This record gives sequence, C-alpha cells and structure tokens, in this order.
Amino acid sequence: MCFRTKNNKTFKQLEDRFKARFLTPEWYTPEIFNAFTFPVTPVIANDRKDVIQGFSWGLLPPWAKDTNIRKSTLNARLETLDQKPSFKPSLSKRCLVLADGFYEWKWLDPKGKSKQKYLLTLPDNKAFAFAGLWNTWTNRNTGETLNTYTIITTAANELMSEIHNTKKRMPVILNPEAEKNWLDGGEFVMQNDLIQAVPLE
Repeated sequence: MCFRTKNNKTFKQLEDRFKARFLTPEWYTPEIFNAFTFPVTPVIANDRKDVIQGFSWGLLPPWAKDTNIRKSTLNARLETLDQKPSFKPSLSKRCLVLADGFYEWKWLDPKGKSKQKYLLTLPDNKAFAFAGLWNTWTNRNTGETLNTYTIITTAANELMSEIHNTKKRMPVILNPEAEKNWLDGGEFVMQNDLIQAVPLE
C-alpha cells in the first residue's frame, strides 16, 4: 500500500514538469506527507487538466455522512475499483497525484517487529504522478465542500515484492506519456521498471 509520500519540488518545478499552473501556490510547501493526517497535496484533476490544485488525501464518496471513512480510502485496489461503493462514484473522476518519492517498510521478521525503511524514487529524483481518483464531498451540516483523492494500487513488481513483502502491493506510477491518457479516461501504462530503492536508517 502507499501511506507515506514526499514532494521536494518547488511549485515552479512542478508547473514546468506537468505543464500546469498553480492557481494559488501559497498553500504548497515541499514536504513528506503522512496519509493518516489527511494532508493537502498537489493534484491535477481531469476537470481542470491545466491546473495544479490542493486536494486532501483520503477519498470521501458523495454518500459519506462524515469524514470517518477516510482512513479506509487512502488507497484503492485497482482490481476492485468498480466493486467498492466508496470508489464507484469516482470512476470517471481521475487525477494525477504529484510526488517525487514514497516510503515503504520491509518486514525483517514474521511479525514485523523489525523493519527496514526504504525510499522509492525514479532516477535523479524526478517528479512523477500516481494514478488517482478524486471527488468533491459536501458537508451536509455546513454546506462546506472538500476535494479529496485516493491513490490506486496494484500487484507489486519484482522489486516491490521484495520490499513490501507482506501485502505485495505498490502504487500505480504512471509513465509520463500515459498521464494525459489516464486523465482522459483511457488505460494507463505504469512506469515501474525504473523505480530505485534506497534503504534508510
């Protein structure tokens, strides 16, 4: 699964890489994101493909009465997207989740009491996009709206099977040439053969 990401790029670097602009770059700060704090991170949604927006991690489906479901919708399994009530309303709402790395922990014993932390990046720490789904949720009590997203995961490749050795999953990282196609509703092509793993203390 994917619950820790990082983005050390400046807003200008992201604009140049993804050929999109921040409407209000003041909110963006390069940092490490912990999914369980439901952070606001840079996203390009398919309703405004030329704009980088700040969406909150943890998808809220339109039927959700409150925000409690978010801890269960940080990731979405590719194989069951069209079967889960949480994700079905967002199947046509695709997005790019911008990052330049993510973290995973390899279990060194059967119970996971000892773990090795890894940072996963592309060569030269290039920015990339996770495939995601998004939705605008409206608070029924206040009328306030919140843009939220989930990162799609799939079966791990050889490298990630070695590192994420319990669930054997990995986030879908899009090939740059496939990013527009994903937003437009087409199939995606993953860029996972270039992922590099760096062990951390």
